[in-house]
Amino acid sequence: MTPTSTDFAPAVEHAEIPFAAGSPADVAGMSALRASQNSVKMPQMGRIRQQDKLATTTAFFFAIFHIGAIVALFYFRWSALAVAVITYAIAINIGIGMGYHRLLTHRGYKVPKWLEYAIAVCGTLALEGGPIFWVATHRVHHQNSDHSGDPHTPREGTWWSHAGWILNGKSLHNETAILSRYAPDLAKDRFYVLLSKYHWVPLTTLGIVLLAIGGWPWALWGIFLRVTLGLHATWLVNSATHLWGSRRFETRDDSRNNWWVALLTGGEGWHNNHHAHPVSARHGLAWYEVDPNYYGILLLKKLGLAKQVKVAQFDPNDPRPAGA
Repeated sequence: MTPTSTDFAPAVEHAEIPFAAGSPADVAGMSALRASQNSVKMPQMGRIRQQDKLATTTAFFFAIFHIGAIVALFYFRWSALAVAVITYAIAINIGIGMGYHRLLTHRGYKVPKWLEYAIAVCGTLALEGGPIFWVATHRVHHQNSDHSGDPHTPREGTWWSHAGWILNGKSLHNETAILSRYAPDLAKDRFYVLLSKYHWVPLTTLGIVLLAIGGWPWALWGIFLRVTLGLHATWLVNSATHLWGSRRFETRDDSRNNWWVALLTGGEGWHNNHHAHPVSARHGLAWYEVDPNYYGILLLKKLGLAKQVKVAQFDPNDPRPAGA
């Protein structure tokens, strides 16, 4: 998983970025994107090793939300805790894990367009940027994972991979023309263009509603504390799962399966599995690898709302990445 913030992105330089290939199923899942890209020269997201410029707007909101999260601890209510848990599940599990990541980025399954839009709106509640920015950045991460051009590899430093890349570098959040080259499927959809531009509106609206109903305890726990915890959970996928854990598949990057990150993110911590089979809607490939985000997709399938759910197929005695 990848981006998070209000208006940021790493600095850029030029390079040719094709999308990652995989097994026949994986290739089919991204073929339309690759065709639309057509081998054009595109900006490469990656760190500039010179003195990095602080993204002041991002740093401001970064500080405000962290301060708000601390203040929330002094306004504890059981109802506020319930609000935080529910909104966390909606934003991080449904919005980011099931939506931005497995549905919009990798197209691991299909749902009716109205439901796809609704799930994408849930993703904006995590304050991780609009869908075009999130999807584009994550696709670049897969193409260049732990190599030159990866926006947040720990090879540039643990702090860099966790949050440093967010706080430094040139903003691309509103550069739809550039980002559309990485997410052409979303850039041609007017709904996603508007949602990306006004991604802050759903979260702001939710904050006003919570404040009106439950006062400051609900607003602090349901917005500031919940968003801050969700951001760090997502950032741990970028940092911790490329540093600590086990490796079932010998991928070309440092991705690892990390059980405690999986618990925090609803299954996104089974990161080595995911990098080996990126189009698979299921990340927890063993019975003990709990994957709530996949269970949510299965529920949609049983309700007749999710179709063409892709699941990785591999030999447990001789596991290999897709396309190996």
